[in-house]
Amino acid sequence: MDLQNNNGIAPHFAGKLDDAKSELLGSVSGSSSPRRVSQIGNKNLDATSAAAIWSSTELPELPETGKPQVDGDNSYELSSASSFDEMMKLIESKDQGSELPSNLSLGVLLDQLYSIAPSDLNTVLFSPESTFLQSISDIQGKAELQSGPWKFDGENLKRVVTYINPASKLIKAVKATEDQTYLKADGKFFVVLGSVSTPDVPYGSSFKLELLYCITPGVELPSGELSSHLVISWRLNFSQSTMMKGMIENGARQGLKDSFQQYGDFLSQKVKPVDLKDTGSSKAQVLASLQAEQQSDWKLAIQYFANFTVLSVLVVGLYVLIHLWLAGPSTIQGLEFPGLDLPDSLGELFISVILVLEVQRVLPIVAQFMQARAQKGSDHGIKAHGDGWQLTVALIEGSNLAAVDSSGFSDPYVIFTCNGRTRTSSIKFQKLDPLWNEIFEFDAMDEPPSMLDVEVFDFDGPFDEATSLGHAEINFLKNNISDLGDVWVPLQGKLAQACQSKLHLRIFLDNTRGGNAVRHYLDKMEKTVGKKMNARSPQTNSGFQKLFGLPPEEFLINDFTCHLKRKMPLQGRLFLSARIIGFHANLFGHKTKFFFLWEDIEEIQVASPNLSSMGSPIIVITLKKGRGQDARHGAKTMDEEGRLKFHFQSFVSFTVAHRTVMALWQSRLLSPEQKVRILDEESSRKSLETEEPGSFVGVEDVSMSEIYSSVLSVPVSFFMEAFEGGEVNRRIMERTGALNYSCTPWELDKADVYQRQVGYNFDKRISSYRGEATITQQRSTLPDKKEWLIEEVMTLQGVPFGEFFNVHVRYQIEDIPFRSKACQVKVLCGIAWLKSTKHQKRISKNITASIQDRMKKMIAIIEKEYADNAR
Repeated sequence: MDLQNNNGIAPHFAGKLDDAKSELLGSVSGSSSPRRVSQIGNKNLDATSAAAIWSSTELPELPETGKPQVDGDNSYELSSASSFDEMMKLIESKDQGSELPSNLSLGVLLDQLYSIAPSDLNTVLFSPESTFLQSISDIQGKAELQSGPWKFDGENLKRVVTYINPASKLIKAVKATEDQTYLKADGKFFVVLGSVSTPDVPYGSSFKLELLYCITPGVELPSGELSSHLVISWRLNFSQSTMMKGMIENGARQGLKDSFQQYGDFLSQKVKPVDLKDTGSSKAQVLASLQAEQQSDWKLAIQYFANFTVLSVLVVGLYVLIHLWLAGPSTIQGLEFPGLDLPDSLGELFISVILVLEVQRVLPIVAQFMQARAQKGSDHGIKAHGDGWQLTVALIEGSNLAAVDSSGFSDPYVIFTCNGRTRTSSIKFQKLDPLWNEIFEFDAMDEPPSMLDVEVFDFDGPFDEATSLGHAEINFLKNNISDLGDVWVPLQGKLAQACQSKLHLRIFLDNTRGGNAVRHYLDKMEKTVGKKMNARSPQTNSGFQKLFGLPPEEFLINDFTCHLKRKMPLQGRLFLSARIIGFHANLFGHKTKFFFLWEDIEEIQVASPNLSSMGSPIIVITLKKGRGQDARHGAKTMDEEGRLKFHFQSFVSFTVAHRTVMALWQSRLLSPEQKVRILDEESSRKSLETEEPGSFVGVEDVSMSEIYSSVLSVPVSFFMEAFEGGEVNRRIMERTGALNYSCTPWELDKADVYQRQVGYNFDKRISSYRGEATITQQRSTLPDKKEWLIEEVMTLQGVPFGEFFNVHVRYQIEDIPFRSKACQVKVLCGIAWLKSTKHQKRISKNITASIQDRMKKMIAIIEKEYADNAR
């Protein structure tokens, strides 16, 4: 994902730049960018001196808005710093707002903020008077550096830099030629493309190395100084096919990585780098600058009514009105009578039919407009609570969303999911490029989150089959949190990829506990594991992070010596942290390394010991389908469902290892039983508490309507098993689309009245939003003891408008005299609205239809269960 900083630029900084310039600008031959082609070679290989061609996608060219005076050879040379500044101003005057190119495909070599203005950093790196190129070449052992003058070649400002790369273990010293070209220079943004050729290395004539230097404005520093964001990316492009492509790319990658590490370290000595922590209030400033879109009724009306359908209705309607005004009274003929004037010709009939059809098409548009007008100022954020890792997501805007409505637009909204918690944006009616500017905060977590799931839907009702407009996963372990401060996220899915849909997000992760966060987490784990857990040293944590390429907030909890069982056991170490489980082995120089997330795990089992495990039980970890593909080389098998299975054995202390693994896995997954218990403890906040002791959540105050009534060939006793919490109850609920079903035992609330809590998730067949239902049920008998009454109040989470209402359902099960194996069942349903909305009628109809459908399925399953038991 490319990170684009959109923060404002502050006044120019003063003192430090002069010091940097006085040291870097001087008299040297060198001119240009330290463009680290030089860097390529220093460490290894034939690829190091590798080179790249500009691939099939070309960078934007400079606009052709006038040419400088040129010599006979169509070039104009620069020989001094003043000429370099003049050329920058000339390019700036010609720039027509061309877009910045994307980072090159093989990755980013350097990504750093510096306390210097973009124009001054450009001067340091590329001015003919700068000593930077000569200095970094000396550090990297390059010889015979020759930097040609900047000159215009047609419309482009170019120069050529040559040098000799030092010899490595694999290749001798070779000459490299780098062509540098300015692609953009508008005073704030500077982009230079370097194309390096090394024909003397093996296969060197078949490829070139390309380096893209992109200098953009950085964040505004608290001191008011300017900053710059330097990103250097690379790729290889092959002009000829070769079987050595993979080897060359891998060799070049390692050589460039080491070379640009030196490059970045040296540049940081000369120009002060910016630590994002030093920006302090940047998050608060960014979030405070966001303002939700204020859309006038007129602007909204134009979006809905400025289309051909409405225009054609107006034209036909106006035509008819003019005709009525001009036409005189006609004589009564045929079947007409006074007050009824029928069409007298096929033409009149045709116009009437067209007018009726067009009006029929316009009426839904009018209804949608009224809904959108009522939805405009909806709430869009929940404040976070607690201390720990606090995730904040700013949803800025969407781009190129798919159109799924008949109007040619969509009604998009976004659902964010992290660690089992969800946040839902407001709905933007009739938009393909919606502007949200909404902020979402997740309650503090004890450990940093692993993933943020993002999905865009088109709204059509809580239980209607919603259309997904695209989805994305943001992996906090593979992305530096600083890179997510301003990012465009491309959406996946057929519709999204066809339209190239994307979302503009700003993501912040803060640790409000500071240095106590790790200790607090370990204290919590100690109670579960039953063993003292010590915090690892900063050096150990740093080594762990470097080993698996993890971000700096990740911390090691424990590690164990064990064997990884594949075809043959492989001895190594199992590493456990708050977010990952990883394995590393280095046997006879052959390294095996992988990790996967705790959230990727579907189940953990213990297999019996065998001879190969040296009498130790085996921990078998099964991942969810499609998860952990980066670690598949460590899996022992893949089952028929496509799930990877990992076998770890021969632990020195199996009990401690198993307890630790289970505790960390379970801490990332809150069970349904725990959710029900939490719901029970917090019921007063969910408006499910009674106003008077013994009364049941006000069902009698809700208007109830009958949605089902039938006589069943099932005894009352068997029908009631569907509410007893046993195996029959569980099977019936799962078959009607309740996932992760759990319930508490019935408890006596008052005389002959029992109460319990129920929780489950909706199967996708029931609700594509896969929301969660939490239910309070009450069971009682009527005075004649022949009729059972079950009443329930359902609260929905994770569906649009779920906080606006509660669903009330009443079951009346009555024994039928003279028929011992039959009962009569009536089901009533009602909705209690907690907040007002213009969509009440639409939502009520949708929910009632869904519950009625589920009720029929439930009755059919109960009858089948009874028939099977009776055999």
